[in-house]
Amino acid sequence: MDPSRPPASVPDAPDKETMEQIRLRRLARLGGPPPSGSSPGSPRSGTPLNAGLSAAKPSDDKTGGGNGDVTKPSAAPTEKHAQISITPAPAASSPSSTGSMDSHQSRPKRRASEVDGLAATTPPRKQTPREESFEDYSDRILSTIFRVSVDPNKTADGHGHKLIFLSNLSQELADEGAPLKLSVERIEQAIVEGASSIPHNRPLFDYLLPCWKRVNRALKLLRGPAPEKEAMLKEARRLCFSNCIFALTMPELFSREPNPQHDTLVPYLLRDLDSDDGLDLDFISEAVTRMPEDDTVAPLFTTAMVDISQKLSTMSMNDDYKPYVNALLKYSKFPALLNALAEHPCFQMAQSAPNIERDTILGPFFRISPLQPEVTTVYFASPRTMDKGRIQTSQNALQMTLAAHQNDLKDIINAFIRASPQTRNKTLDWFAYIMNVNHKRRAMQVDPREVASDGFMMNVTVILDILCEPFMDSTFSKVGRIDIDYFRKNPRVDIKDETKLNADQARSDAFYAQKLEGETNFITEVFFLTLAAHHYGSEATNSKLKNLERDIKYYEKNIALMEAERPKLLSRPHELRRLDEALKRHQTVLDRALALKYSIEGVLLEQKMQSRSLQFMRYVTVWLLRVASQTDYTPDKQLVLPLPKDQPEAFRCLPEYALQDIVDNFKFVFRYIPQIILSAVGDEMIALCITFLESSEYIKNPYLKSSLVTLLSHGTWPTYHLKKGVLGDLLISSKFANDYLLHAIMKFYIECEQTGVSSQFYDKFNIRYEIFQVIKCVWVNDLYRHQLVESSKTNRSFFVRFVNLLLNDATYVLDEGLSKFPKIHDLQVKLKDPNLPSQDREKAEEDLRTAEAQATSYMQLANETVGMMKLFTTTITDSFTMPEIVHRLAGMLDYNLDILTGPKSKTLKVENPEKYFFNPKTLLPELVDIYLNLRKSTAFIEAVAADGRSYSPTTMETTARILSSKGLKPPEDLQAWHELSEQIYQAKLSLDQADMDFDDAPPEFEDPIMGIIMDDPVILPSRHVVDRSTIVQHLLSDPKDPYTRQPMTVDDIVPDDELRERIRKWKEEKRRERQRERERKEREVEGDEGGHKGGQADKMDLGE
Repeated sequence: MDPSRPPASVPDAPDKETMEQIRLRRLARLGGPPPSGSSPGSPRSGTPLNAGLSAAKPSDDKTGGGNGDVTKPSAAPTEKHAQISITPAPAASSPSSTGSMDSHQSRPKRRASEVDGLAATTPPRKQTPREESFEDYSDRILSTIFRVSVDPNKTADGHGHKLIFLSNLSQELADEGAPLKLSVERIEQAIVEGASSIPHNRPLFDYLLPCWKRVNRALKLLRGPAPEKEAMLKEARRLCFSNCIFALTMPELFSREPNPQHDTLVPYLLRDLDSDDGLDLDFISEAVTRMPEDDTVAPLFTTAMVDISQKLSTMSMNDDYKPYVNALLKYSKFPALLNALAEHPCFQMAQSAPNIERDTILGPFFRISPLQPEVTTVYFASPRTMDKGRIQTSQNALQMTLAAHQNDLKDIINAFIRASPQTRNKTLDWFAYIMNVNHKRRAMQVDPREVASDGFMMNVTVILDILCEPFMDSTFSKVGRIDIDYFRKNPRVDIKDETKLNADQARSDAFYAQKLEGETNFITEVFFLTLAAHHYGSEATNSKLKNLERDIKYYEKNIALMEAERPKLLSRPHELRRLDEALKRHQTVLDRALALKYSIEGVLLEQKMQSRSLQFMRYVTVWLLRVASQTDYTPDKQLVLPLPKDQPEAFRCLPEYALQDIVDNFKFVFRYIPQIILSAVGDEMIALCITFLESSEYIKNPYLKSSLVTLLSHGTWPTYHLKKGVLGDLLISSKFANDYLLHAIMKFYIECEQTGVSSQFYDKFNIRYEIFQVIKCVWVNDLYRHQLVESSKTNRSFFVRFVNLLLNDATYVLDEGLSKFPKIHDLQVKLKDPNLPSQDREKAEEDLRTAEAQATSYMQLANETVGMMKLFTTTITDSFTMPEIVHRLAGMLDYNLDILTGPKSKTLKVENPEKYFFNPKTLLPELVDIYLNLRKSTAFIEAVAADGRSYSPTTMETTARILSSKGLKPPEDLQAWHELSEQIYQAKLSLDQADMDFDDAPPEFEDPIMGIIMDDPVILPSRHVVDRSTIVQHLLSDPKDPYTRQPMTVDDIVPDDELRERIRKWKEEKRRERQRERERKEREVEGDEGGHKGGQADKMDLGE
């Protein structure tokens, strides 16, 4: 095949006139003048370059002649210079004949040492090589770079690569009588003709990009000062790049029709930097320098990145997504390109939450996640059969993959943030748009078609956390830069529909309607974006995890029922087939749910991510306390409680999630990965909980307030070497806790009685259970005991309310808990019957499960409540023997003592009582301890004796016998119990006598509620008269008039002095009457005895 003839499929090269027109148009676009003496028909055969040659200004030297050396203008023989061609060639003749074909054929064959490519592989010979002329160097190097030749005999370069023969340019040189060599003046024409010869089924860029890389390598391989060569190569690079751009933007210049598959940078951006056919940083850098003068460069790159983003939007982590991410990483090294990309309409084009991760430029990159449904089933295939070890291994692999991807996202977003103020704002706008259209992610029922995915939102949350790291120092030195007036300026984050901390919609709307001037700083912007991201991102995903756990239990229950039903249908194939289909559907759904659950756990349990999140929450904590207290609080400074009565409006109108995020984040970490919290929690967490429990009026949501108690309680759970948990030692030793903790949690113990929610009755028991855990933890510090004593003396009404509620709880939970055991006992006996019908057995099993769950819950609460009463009665006796309390306390103790030791105790026997936290050997001694703690109080002894419902001397004796026989109490306690029993018995005798004395009391003297004779009658707002102790006791639990149900307080009652005086006088009169009656009877008895003795004496006398 003749190398001078192109293949049949190669298009014809443009003729000379067309080539010249194309060249002039392109030079006009480049903004440079055409090289002199290069027009068609120019008589010169070659133009030597001077030392000042540059890419922008070719030489003006128009000297004709042969191949003169640039440093030696005079003509010189050239037959000894090495030629560019590596094919055999005849020896060169005189300079005047260098342009003829005959002269080439007469050149001698070159030696191997004369072959010189970009990187010669043959070691030099010892003899000094001949110096290569600049013209020969240019011909050789340009031929190697562009893989073209004007010499028909030169078909390959020094490395064996085939060369394209440029027939038009070769003919033109021959017509001009110029040497058949490539020179800087002919580069443009050579590139156009070479590129035009590329088959149309091959992208032009596939040819031009490697040329660009070779010219760059040639520049880097230059050794020593070589200004002429450098200038020539720079010009070649400039023109090569220009043609690269033209090949993509104006393919018609190369006799081609536009082809979207070819005229794009997409495949080249997706390839590695070091691959020959991938875009390198030098190319992109050159493109950036051309952007100010060539308005086609930026759109070329921007369009390519948009296309890459769109392709990635159809992929998942299972696919080969990494090249797409690497493409944006390369791109992000150039701020100018990012600035152009941020201006593209697709940067923020989505019109709905789900479309963000598909239709915006950055969305598909953040969408890649192991939480994508198709990915979860790969990491956790057959999840029902996976053991914990395999699950953990898969989660570790998932975490490593996700961490690497999130690190790339971090680099990308950091580049956008640093590119320019405009691009930074565009990026923040994009993040804000994500938050503002995803409010439904926190709805009770979430439709995944209306919100962004969990994986996308988790990536957003993590990246925003990372953006906060630079200002989250350990000393909180930059927390003051967070602008509290952010939402009153021009906020990106929309909180209009969010529940506020302590303001209704009208109040918050009025507050935020008062706009303020000024811009917010970057720290403030990122702070509030990150706060919202946690709410709609990680915390919403955490909520989904809880829902998944509930759904999984439901699926497992249904599957178990269907599998149990299957043997019954073996004889009915049609029904069996339907059952099997339903069973398969349930198993498929369960597998998906389990796979997603394990994946979410893997994402949320990543320790580095959660540590970063906790650090951010510490900053939010300190900031909230500063806003609420209107101080410059930091953990090294002390807050003063209670907070100011006048709450700052800025605090009132903050979104509730500002506090909710903190609580939920720490609760999750306490439960699942407490090891990371050891270094991530400080005094600010204790300050937050105590402050808003003490000043609970600052928070409107009762659930949110109770969550603060949960945090304190979880902080006392034993964790590794910390027996008192992460917060226990701080609660014991912290001065702030010592000053305010006890009063704060006792105050909330009272408040949670009335929360205003439908579940308040049952919620309060859980809250109080957690309060007990905190009190037990800190009780080793005597300071808290002294505080309790002082509180009972200085704030009597507060403490009476506390003790009353404690007593109410003990009464209720003990009664509910112990009452379940007879039912459990009966059901356990029933289920032992082998003849029990299956339907009845299922019903009994369900009833048993319900009763066991209730018994377990109530007995846990009962044990804690009784333990708390024992703790408090050890320290403060008087508070439990006040008139408002003592009778109810005695009644509760007597009733439960009778249940545990009386005839009813036989009904409490169940299998495995420990499983229900029921241990009579522990509960009974604790009840006895409460009796003994109060034994010095006459009021308590009389109250026990007055309990006509449950008190019995027999029960007291039985209790003593059990304590002794089971070894539940030491001898000294048993002796104290006997003495107390005797005191109560004697008091009972006295009270019985008193009841006989006053059994004919007028009806108006009796309390209409309790049925006792009043000692201190008072008039209620409803005009009814009751005893003071009765109404005070009632108001402790229910602050309403018992007759009209209208709100009232103790201050609303009026003493009935006239009736009290009448009762007093009546009692005194009755006592005198009873006393006179007793004296009369005694005299009669004495008289009878005297007469009897006299008669006996007479009989004796008579007998004698």
